Amino acid sequence: MEDMITSCKQNAVRGMERFLKTLSFVPDDKLTWSPSPTAKTPLRIAAHTALMAGNFAQLIRHGKFPPMDMAQLFAALNAAEEAITTREAVIELFKKNTDDVLAALDTATPEQIASTVETPFGFSAPMAMFMSAPGIHAQNHAAQIDYLQTCWGDQDPHF
Repeated sequence: MEDMITSCKQNAVRGMERFLKTLSFVPDDKLTWSPSPTAKTPLRIAAHTALMAGNFAQLIRHGKFPPMDMAQLFAALNAAEEAITTREAVIELFKKNTDDVLAALDTATPEQIASTVETPFGFSAPMAMFMSAPGIHAQNHAAQIDYLQTCWGDQDPHF
């Protein structure tokens, strides 16, 4: 159990660090750039990623999703994303929420780790999957930022 917790914590920190490093290469004038009217901007992707770290912490801590349907869940997340308007706010929130993930992981019991979580998406999944999700989620969204950078001509790798 301890190895799993340690691994999840390390992955959460590495995911956050990679995401924030990738975000650091986004010029200020591109933070709100989007390749199409329906695509998220780098700032919006960053806000989503930072907020979800906090949501993962709550899920790990409480062992369940908040009592709302998918439409409510996504509406709340969209409103929260839109409220974050600066790079500095994203960085601060991401660090705070990653600290919350680490603290939540420290409280996980063997029973919690072995549990199954019912989702509002119509399926259940092992808690262990959600415990490893913060790092994976951040890494995946860092790749989105990498792609957006190529759209505006930045072809340099930012590892």
